[in-house]
Amino acid sequence: MADRYELRLPALEVRQGNRKIYCFAIDGKKLHSFAAVSRVRRDDASTLQGYQRPEVLSHIRGIRRYLESEDAMLPNALVLAFDDTVRFETGVRLNAGVDYSVPGVLVIPVDESLTEQNKPALIVDGQQRSAAIRDADLVEFPVAAVGFIADNQEDQRSQFILVNSTKPLPKGLIHELLPETSGHLPPAYARRRLPAQLMTRLNTDGEGPFYGRVASPTSPDGNIKDTSLLRMLEHSLFEGALYQYRNPEDGSGDVGRMLLHLRSFWTIVKETFSDAWKLPPRQSRLTHGVGIQAMGFVMDALTDGMPAEDVDCDQVRNAVLGLMPVTAWTSGMWRFTDGEQRRWNGLQNTPNDIRLLTDLLVRTVRG
Repeated sequence: MADRYELRLPALEVRQGNRKIYCFAIDGKKLHSFAAVSRVRRDDASTLQGYQRPEVLSHIRGIRRYLESEDAMLPNALVLAFDDTVRFETGVRLNAGVDYSVPGVLVIPVDESLTEQNKPALIVDGQQRSAAIRDADLVEFPVAAVGFIADNQEDQRSQFILVNSTKPLPKGLIHELLPETSGHLPPAYARRRLPAQLMTRLNTDGEGPFYGRVASPTSPDGNIKDTSLLRMLEHSLFEGALYQYRNPEDGSGDVGRMLLHLRSFWTIVKETFSDAWKLPPRQSRLTHGVGIQAMGFVMDALTDGMPAEDVDCDQVRNAVLGLMPVTAWTSGMWRFTDGEQRRWNGLQNTPNDIRLLTDLLVRTVRG
C-alpha cells in the first residue's frame, strides 16, 4: 500500500487584500509527490481540463544541466495552487509591528496512490523548473515556493493567467482559458472573454461550420486561426450584428442567440462557397484571416438588427450568393473598385488588405 503522510513545512502566511498566500521552502525532489502539472486539454464532452502548455523538453534539459553544475541557484519562487485539504497552522506571532504576515506551519497531505488530477496541489508557474529538478542527478534541491488555496479550477485558471501576464504566454492558450476563468482580469483580457467563449463554443459544440476547424491548444488539427476569428467576433460584439445580444454594462450576453446568429450566417457562407470552405488557409482566402474578417463585416452589414431566428432567410442567402462573381477565394484575380488587381492569394491578413476586401464585399451586398 502506498505511503500516506503529511508534509509539515515552516511557512509565512501573508495577507493580500482578501486573499492569503503562503511562502515556504520545499525540496524540489518532493514536489511531484503532492503537486501535479495540469496540462490544457478537453475531455470527451469538450470540457476544458487543465491549463498549462506542454513541457518544453529542450528547455528542461538546459535547466537540468545547470542544476547539475556547481553552485547552481534557482532564486525565483514556484507558484502552487492548493485545494482545501491543505491547511495552515498558525505559530507564535512575532511582535514585528506588522499584522499582514503570520509565521506557522503549512500542512500538505501526501498520498502516493493518488492520480495526477487528484493531487492536492497544481503547479501554476514553474512546471519546467520542477521537471528539471525531478530529472536532475541530485539527492535534493530545495526551492522557494508560494502557494494559495484556490476556490475552484476557474480560480486556478484566472490566477494562472494573472501570474503569467508579464510573460509571453502563447495567445492560443490564453484564448482557450479565458472563457472558463473567474474573478478580476486585466481590461484587455476581460474584453476578450466573451469573444473567446463564443469561439470555443463554435469550435467544440459539435455543430455548425466552425466545429473542429479552429486551431487551438486542444484542437491542433484545426486550420482557421483563432486570432482572426476572435477579431471578427470582437468587432461584431462591440460594433456589429452581435451587439444587440450583449449587455454593455457588464459585458455579458445572450450566448445562445449569438451562436444561432453566427451559425446561421456562416452556414450560408459554407454552403455558398463549399469548395473554398473545405480548404485550409494556404489554399483558400475564405478560411484565411483576411477572408474570415472581411466576411464578418459582411455579416454585420447584412444582419445588423436582424433577430437570430431570421438570419437563415432568402434575403441573406441571395446577398451572399451575389458575392460569387466578385470573389476569387481559390483561383483567379481579385478586381477592386479602384482598378487594382491581385492574384487570388495576393491578399494578406493585414489591416490594409482586410479593409480592401471588406470594401469590395460590403459594396457588393449593399448593391
